[in-house]
Amino acid sequence: MSDEKLNIDDLLAESARVAAEFDAAETKVEDWESNQADLQDRQALRRVAGLSTELEDISDAEYRQLRLEKVVLVGVWTEGSAQDAENSLKELAALAETAGSEVMDGLIQRRDKPDPATYIGSGKVMELRQAVINTGADTVVCDGELSPAQLRNLEGKAKVKVIDRTALILDIFAQHAKSREGKAQVELAQMTYLLPRLRGWGDSLSRQAGGIGGRGPGETKIETDRRRINDKMAKLRREIKEMKTSRDTKRQERRRNNIPSVAIAGYTNAGKSSLMNRLTNAGVLVENALFATLDPTVRKTTSSDGRIYTLSDTVGFVRHLPHQLIEAFKSTLEEVSGADLIVHVVDGSHPDPQEQLRAVREVIRDIGGGEIPEIIAINKADIAPPEKLMQLLREEANSFAFSARTGFGIETLVAAIETSLPRPRVEIKAVIPFSRGDLVSAIHERGEIFSEDYLPEGTSIHALVDGSLAKVIEGLS
Repeated sequence: MSDEKLNIDDLLAESARVAAEFDAAETKVEDWESNQADLQDRQALRRVAGLSTELEDISDAEYRQLRLEKVVLVGVWTEGSAQDAENSLKELAALAETAGSEVMDGLIQRRDKPDPATYIGSGKVMELRQAVINTGADTVVCDGELSPAQLRNLEGKAKVKVIDRTALILDIFAQHAKSREGKAQVELAQMTYLLPRLRGWGDSLSRQAGGIGGRGPGETKIETDRRRINDKMAKLRREIKEMKTSRDTKRQERRRNNIPSVAIAGYTNAGKSSLMNRLTNAGVLVENALFATLDPTVRKTTSSDGRIYTLSDTVGFVRHLPHQLIEAFKSTLEEVSGADLIVHVVDGSHPDPQEQLRAVREVIRDIGGGEIPEIIAINKADIAPPEKLMQLLREEANSFAFSARTGFGIETLVAAIETSLPRPRVEIKAVIPFSRGDLVSAIHERGEIFSEDYLPEGTSIHALVDGSLAKVIEGLS
């Protein structure tokens, strides 16, 4: 126990020293990022509060653009401690700020389960209405997924627009999606969410004209909208399936060549993209915001012994991640489920890092990656509370502390990744002709070499290689 305590103390002292040197040098993140143009583009367009011309009475409009300016947050505490409920509401506030809004107030109600009519009880509804009036808020954000009836009833009582956690996350994804595949996935998720929540007012419920060629009741306006949305969703699914083919082809090529793959997964804003940039100088966008990057980035890198493997930066996870997004981003999340190793990045400075671990592991299990070996990479070791950092390192097997900001612990983490990569199993002793230099190169990239000599008839190699490469080499004799 004393040796463990000494090692932890040494780790914390070394982390503090590296952080102090980093701060003294006044090194900026942009100095080691290869490209931050995407961040500049994103910051060039911001929502301006107070310029909207939307009606205050939301019941007068059928189609409403999702606009977040001044918001009041509402949460229902059904289980766990009061601290857990507050952490959940703080995360909702961070989501709202990422979407471009200003959080004015937050309310939490203790209930066994959400009210089936208004999500919160009638007394809390009156308190919510008063908070909206006092703060001048124009939007209420609920920390849960509301049913269509709850949404309609709560809007009628609060007299302002009401959205839930799912709609908020979908809005952030819509803002941050860049690639054609990402935009299609977000649009599909939004339509899946919108379809059961369509409503009609006035003329939108009228029927089409009868007469010759149009006898019968015809379609109502809302039925027409539902049909068009279903048609659009079917088209989006076909497009995503076609785009998935290209991703699958690249993945199958890597598997055919037995190139190990490492997926960097974790909670949103835990530091996955920063770690990716540290390891490969990939130039992935880095921003202190939730869901800053959505599109996966795959980079090739080389281990210290010369073996090639790939690193994939994946979309971040969050508690209660909408199932519409998991379904729509399934082709993207396959980068995690098809990996040989998962580097699970955790924010060591978060109030509840264990909850982050549980939330991410639940999603990974749902997409079929629960049996893949994982390394726990605890980021922000330079600013994390020492007690919390020590607890994580003791409780989580195969865990390592590092700081993407200062570079502390990166070398140790890389060594752990390389040690955990799948290793070739077939031992070969062969003399390869000089005319087959491609095979020698493949052994260097994909195998472990014990000895290598140059003979008059070719290159004599003793090594461990994968099965497919061993068959090619056997065919030379």
